[in-house]
Amino acid sequence: MEHVHRDITLLPKAHLHLHFTGSMRPSTLLELADKYGVHLPEALSSGTPPRLRATDERGWFRFQRLYDIARSCLREPEDIRRLVREAAEEDVRDGAGWLEIQVDPTSYAPHLGGLIPALEVILDAVDAASRETGLGMRVLVAANRMKHPLEARTLARLAVRYADRGVVGFGLSNDERRGLARDFDRAFAIARDGGLLAAPHGGELTGPASVRDCLDDLRASRIGHGVRAAEDPRLLRKLAERGVTCEVCPASNVALGVYEKHADVPLRTLFEAGVPLALGADDPLLFGSRLAAQYEIAREHHGFTDEELAELARQSVRGSAAPEDVRAKLLAGIDDWLAG
Repeated sequence: MEHVHRDITLLPKAHLHLHFTGSMRPSTLLELADKYGVHLPEALSSGTPPRLRATDERGWFRFQRLYDIARSCLREPEDIRRLVREAAEEDVRDGAGWLEIQVDPTSYAPHLGGLIPALEVILDAVDAASRETGLGMRVLVAANRMKHPLEARTLARLAVRYADRGVVGFGLSNDERRGLARDFDRAFAIARDGGLLAAPHGGELTGPASVRDCLDDLRASRIGHGVRAAEDPRLLRKLAERGVTCEVCPASNVALGVYEKHADVPLRTLFEAGVPLALGADDPLLFGSRLAAQYEIAREHHGFTDEELAELARQSVRGSAAPEDVRAKLLAGIDDWLAG
């Protein structure tokens, strides 16, 4: 029986589910809001994570509103550079050796001179932060399912165009109760044909059917969240057989009311069904915890041993778009963590 609790922050891991604005430090948001004269609601200025509940339309709207206010404080290239560098620093502190940060560049285009300049600013910031911190970093361009599918196609073409500059995947985020997955099948076909990973959100606010739609209609190789697949044993088998990684964000699931408490998140169910998992922080700015904390949740609330935590870390690396040499180094580091 194992009782050793090794330091989670020393466990090498890949971070595959982190949203751009949501990665911001609360202190940085306060400074940027001050800089631009943006009034922050108490939910964003109090220093404690807001109480959210996104399981109804009003709750989700409130979550989105807070997110939009935070995003409105990112206006200049130097703000983008700062956000990316700090996100990288936080992940390095938490033991990440690889980060795929998710962004919808249309949100930043108005302040940064248009869609293409916005993406270039973001990619340059990622490149610089990677060099400064030593963290391997890439970008996942995400379309917004609340917008017209034609916008998603434009983004998919743009993402493919910048595949040699650091874009590795294409996602689909926002309220999955709106907009059918199949409406975005053309955009995902463009992304896949261009060699990008397909990683839409699914199985968070709605049940197993949305995960199935991501698999069948968008041919996803990863699923953002995917936790609700636990409600359908056949779907679990399908995910396990296909080796589709679910990017599970335990703190986020509880913060948004998908599950009442940490013990309710079906981490064990997914893990024991053989579904590959990658723990992610989602939006630390709003949920109050970063990458290492997700592993602590697995240890504390789900009884994951150090061997199992190491396996979760391995699965995160295998599910990533990291090049072979980076994967090999991280996997060796995970073995060393267990041996040490």
